[in-house]
Amino acid sequence: MRLLAMGALLGVLWWHAAILAPFALSLVLAFALHPVVDRLVRSRVPRPVAIAVCLALVGLVAAVLFVLLVPIVSQLAPMLRDRLPDMLVGLWRSVTPFLTHWGVVVPTSVDGFKDELVKLMQSHIAQWSGAVWTSVLVGGGSLINVLGLTVLVPMLAFYWLLDWHSLMVRFSHLLPPRWLPTARGLMLECDDLMGRYLRGQFMVMLILAVYYSLALTLFGFKLALPIGVFTGLAICIPYLGYGLGLMLAILAGLLQFTATADGVTFPLVAVSIIYGLGQLIESAFLTPRMVGERIGLHPLGVILALMLFGHWMGLWGVIIALPSAAFLMVLGRRLVLAYQCSAFYLAK
Repeated sequence: MRLLAMGALLGVLWWHAAILAPFALSLVLAFALHPVVDRLVRSRVPRPVAIAVCLALVGLVAAVLFVLLVPIVSQLAPMLRDRLPDMLVGLWRSVTPFLTHWGVVVPTSVDGFKDELVKLMQSHIAQWSGAVWTSVLVGGGSLINVLGLTVLVPMLAFYWLLDWHSLMVRFSHLLPPRWLPTARGLMLECDDLMGRYLRGQFMVMLILAVYYSLALTLFGFKLALPIGVFTGLAICIPYLGYGLGLMLAILAGLLQFTATADGVTFPLVAVSIIYGLGQLIESAFLTPRMVGERIGLHPLGVILALMLFGHWMGLWGVIIALPSAAFLMVLGRRLVLAYQCSAFYLAK
């Protein structure tokens, strides 16, 4: 009977997943921010003000990431339009002899190459655009839904945080008394974990934003400041933020230097040095010293969490993957410990 009731409840929740999604996202956001909010409250900051400050900082980081893309795209777009044909023609001329040697039929003229490229773009552009659009938006929803979530999630998170402790007390009343010490220990461990992670990650983001901006400037990149700051701040999304910053830097370097005597080699070598050294600094020095081991997840676990939550919730899932994985990791550790202390395990 209990299994049937639980199955019915899960079915109802799944049926209303679209409606419950903002509440779940805001709850994860509140869970990640409430250690910082509590710290500000202990410093005699009124709780509503502390909540507003934390949410404003999150919104500021998101807004800066979005705003930084505007000058990057606005400058790269005309450069891409003007120089991409010449780059492709040069690439075509360099690979044509190799392909011909192996018996691959290729167009015999530049015009033929351009015609083939136009046909390829025309036949696949709709499919590619649809795939990118679907992967970026939440569950393939519309842009209006994304904008609605952008407004609704912080508002719901504000109310979660405002009554966080009273809600936790009410939730504790629903648990059997023998479970209360374990539940309190679990929440305290999660609070400490998330507090250390957020403080350390914020410092890592600032240091890397300065590093990438200065390094790209020293190598002569025109878009050094926006790309550098974007890469540093986007580090909050593991792998995805670093990869996007790396691709933007490579594209900006190729479009800037291919028309000069430096050619293709200089931007590729420069970006490899800058981003390779940046990754080494982050993983070997900044993260261990400022964040410890972050949430204690193995890199394979981080990738799995990003893929799972990204599949379930799209871009929003990628953003909340690590806080959610932190809670699940602590919960799993507690369950394993309870199993190892159980009579069933000891009987073996």
